[in-house]
Amino acid sequence: MTKGLQVALAATAALALAIGVEAIYIHHRNVTAENAPVVNKNAYEEPALSEDDSVFLRKERPDSIADEKKLIGTTLWVSAGGQMEYYKDSGNHADYAHPVGMLLGAQPLLIKGVFEQKAPANSRAVFRIAAGQRQVLLAFTMPKSDDPKQLYAVPIGNYDEGHYNLLTDEIFFYDDPHVLYKHWGPEVWAHIDKHEPALGMSENQAMMALGQVMTPHGDTVGDRSITFDNDGHPVTIDFENNKAVKITPGD
Repeated sequence: MTKGLQVALAATAALALAIGVEAIYIHHRNVTAENAPVVNKNAYEEPALSEDDSVFLRKERPDSIADEKKLIGTTLWVSAGGQMEYYKDSGNHADYAHPVGMLLGAQPLLIKGVFEQKAPANSRAVFRIAAGQRQVLLAFTMPKSDDPKQLYAVPIGNYDEGHYNLLTDEIFFYDDPHVLYKHWGPEVWAHIDKHEPALGMSENQAMMALGQVMTPHGDTVGDRSITFDNDGHPVTIDFENNKAVKITPGD
């Protein structure tokens, strides 16, 4: 919005002085512009990528049970932290009525099997993964848990109307994020592995630590506050220049 300028000139001399100063300024501006180096911008030049943006995240694009069975014996790491509940698996049967907990960011899972099961309509499992005719689940153990031999299961897709909808690409990392994001450094990763926030964290790092269920307060990434659900224990973090400057636990 432009604002009108009100200038009171008390005398002819003052008016002449103002005109003279303006002429000097215009001349100086034109000479400077003529002597300035010409910078040619490439219209097709791509913006510089951050180290995080440069990380290659492998995708497998599964569309069959056979594709999922290829994961048996491999380790996956949780990408969709704070979104997926998991259940005890008693021989290709998930106990939907009693969730064990929530999968957390960068948690490693050793995949043991793949199976299908109809999810109850009122199960919390269908909040994240549609029930379809039946859900597809991965069976796994948790190598870093207190009971590394206990078998668990988590829904990763469904079968509906003649085809499979499988979301392992969106839920997991196929490669260790500690290696993918090694530029974060051991100190940051120590906090992430404890699932705790720390001053100086970026938005991505805080999301890995506290999960992807969050409410941003502002649209400028890196310069706003975000409330992370943190599995029912909310934490609000204020970011400036994409660094956490204030951490406020919820009630």
